[in-house]
Parts: sequence; C-alpha cells; structure tokens
Amino acid sequence: MAFSYKSGFFASVIKGALFSVCVMLFCVLAFALIYGAAGLTNTVIKPVNQVIKVLAIFVGTVRFRGDKGLLRGAVIGVLTIAVSYLLFALIGGIRLIGVGFLFDLIFGLAAGGLSGAISVNLKGGR
Repeated sequence: MAFSYKSGFFASVIKGALFSVCVMLFCVLAFALIYGAAGLTNTVIKPVNQVIKVLAIFVGTVRFRGDKGLLRGAVIGVLTIAVSYLLFALIGGIRLIGVGFLFDLIFGLAAGGLSGAISVNLKGGR
C-alpha cells in the first residue's frame, strides 16, 4: 500500500481537508449570525458545532472521494479538525493542546472514516 504524490491521494486529501475547513468556517459564521439574531441559549452551541464538524468533514470527503475511502476520509477528518483548531486558536485565542483537542481529533477520525466508507459506495460522480 504505497502512496505517492503522483497517485493523487495526498493531493485529494489536502484539497478535501481545506474544502471541509472552508465549509466549516461558512457554517460557523452562518450559525453565529442566526445565534445572535434568534437569541438562542448557550446550550445549543456545542451540539450545533458537532453537527457542523460532521457535515463539513462529510462534504469534503464526498467532494474529493476516491479509492481507499476509509483511510482518505479518516485523514481528511483529522486534518480538518487540526486546521480548524489552529484557525480558531488564532482568531479567538483558545488553548490548542488539551483533552478537548484530543477528543476532537478522535471524533474527526471517526467521522471522516465513516464519511469515506460511505463516499466510496455512492453512485455517480467520479
């Protein structure tokens, strides 16, 4: 199971992760606007953020699907979480390393792996 840059695996993983991060940023911004306008309580923030993460990882994995779906999705999920954490740390000053970060990486790994397994079985497209 050798991978090379020419195979397109790594390029599609990077593209998928960056696409997922862009989707995540857009969804977080949209949710922030809705949150502010609707006057929602703080209890909805964490569940909605988890849904946004799963949605973003799934969209990025499906958009750049290919063979080795489980592995491709898992790597896209982990990279998406890592890059988004870094961006939000830079924007909001959150602490990057901690138990929450580790759990989010595991969550991204699982969500990405599942998304990749689903995406290789979708009909149409590539």
